[in-house]
Amino acid sequence: MGESISVMVVEDDPSIADLLNSYLSKEGYRVLLASQGKRALELFRQEKLSLIVLDVGLPGDLDGLEVCKAIRQTSQVPIIMLTARDSEIDKVLGLELGADDYVTKPFSPRELTSRVKAILRRSTQSAEPSAEPIRLGEIQLDLKTREVFLQGEPIPMTVREFDLLSYLFRNRRLALNRRQLLDGVWGVDWYGDDRTVDVHVRQLRRKLKGHLPLTTVWGVGYRLD
Repeated sequence: MGESISVMVVEDDPSIADLLNSYLSKEGYRVLLASQGKRALELFRQEKLSLIVLDVGLPGDLDGLEVCKAIRQTSQVPIIMLTARDSEIDKVLGLELGADDYVTKPFSPRELTSRVKAILRRSTQSAEPSAEPIRLGEIQLDLKTREVFLQGEPIPMTVREFDLLSYLFRNRRLALNRRQLLDGVWGVDWYGDDRTVDVHVRQLRRKLKGHLPLTTVWGVGYRLD
């Protein structure tokens, strides 16, 4: 993997932090630990991070949602949120604030490590050198650099947002149900619920300011016209 891939784990429970440190280090990642939101933001500003694992329930003045919001003001670094099993609102808020994924506690460290590897793989992969940008109206996707432009201006996108938009572009005029979108974008082994798709669709519609011709097909899912 190389030491250039740095993952920050923001978790106030020492046993969970140590466990994740062990699993991620074995994969070859350089792991940085923070137990409070303020320290997490300090490390974020000081280090070149490839991914952040961020617990929602942090002690002190800054919880995980606030840390996520602060990071998203300047960066699209992939973020995986750790949420309590019964805290559905935290999952939705985290996604709305720009988290790429979430894992509910208690969780398998192997599952989380698998999520980390998958997101890092998606965030660093590029299309074939010959791949041409995809254009739809005022929107352009550069598959080589994983950038999105609206009327020529770059629009910041998280890893999942770009992947979802790209998947919709490649399946234009097809009515896709939420399970198909989850399988195609998040992977067939992803255990989240359908609401994840709806939240990311809302984010795409908001960022692309009405220029995304995405129709909600009631009882099915979505269709890009």
